[in-house]
Amino acid sequence: MKKVLFSIIASMIALVAFTQDPDVQFQIDSIEKTFTYEHGTITLKNGIGQIVVPDGFKYLNPAQAERVIVDLWGNPGGENITLGLILPEDQGVLNERGYVFNIQYDEIGYVKDNDADKIDYDELMTEMQKEAVEANKLRKEQGYEPIYMVGWAAKPFYDSNKKILHWAKEIKFGTNDVNTLNYNVRVLGRKGVLILNAIATMADLPLVKKDVPLVLDIVQFNDGFKYQDFDPKIDEVAAWTIGGLVAGKLLAKVGFAVL
Repeated sequence: MKKVLFSIIASMIALVAFTQDPDVQFQIDSIEKTFTYEHGTITLKNGIGQIVVPDGFKYLNPAQAERVIVDLWGNPGGENITLGLILPEDQGVLNERGYVFNIQYDEIGYVKDNDADKIDYDELMTEMQKEAVEANKLRKEQGYEPIYMVGWAAKPFYDSNKKILHWAKEIKFGTNDVNTLNYNVRVLGRKGVLILNAIATMADLPLVKKDVPLVLDIVQFNDGFKYQDFDPKIDEVAAWTIGGLVAGKLLAKVGFAVL
């Protein structure tokens, strides 16, 4: 999702420049009318649980969400790129301002959280910035613009009771003067993590930070998929840790430019 997410954000930033054109705005409004949003309790298609859409928000199902991500935002298709989108009720997927949460589930195994209180996040950010510099050398060789890690937009926080981790990074794409906000939420389960990635620009950070508490509790894992259902005798333990989820270490090892 990281690779897709960066492309999504870059596409949305580019869109901002065109929405001042009345003809373009008319086309955007026409596209928005083709979507059917849902409310209430949404059963996730992979059977792991439900999403309870909070008041003031709406949900776009996976088929429509994939249309947005691939056809409208210009990303490559693929498996498991979305379980749907959640966004504010008064906002569309092509709005000039605002944000969208893309939902995914990554069955990476049971993530141990015993490192959560031991992580120096300032040190981790410094390490990620250094890794970004090295990754950009390869990106430039391959003809892609560099991606810069500016810093934390919100430092990582882990709720050990609810098993929810969230953080935000400020990212700069090439010479673009609009920096990107990458706001991440991970809800830990027995067999993997439910992912909520907010897609926005830094100008929308106050709005996203205000609304994040409203979406932290929307995930309800089914019995058998909850974190406390872990059985060490039969369940797989993830190679990830809390720090690894934030840094994206495994993705980095397989060649993604992870920020």
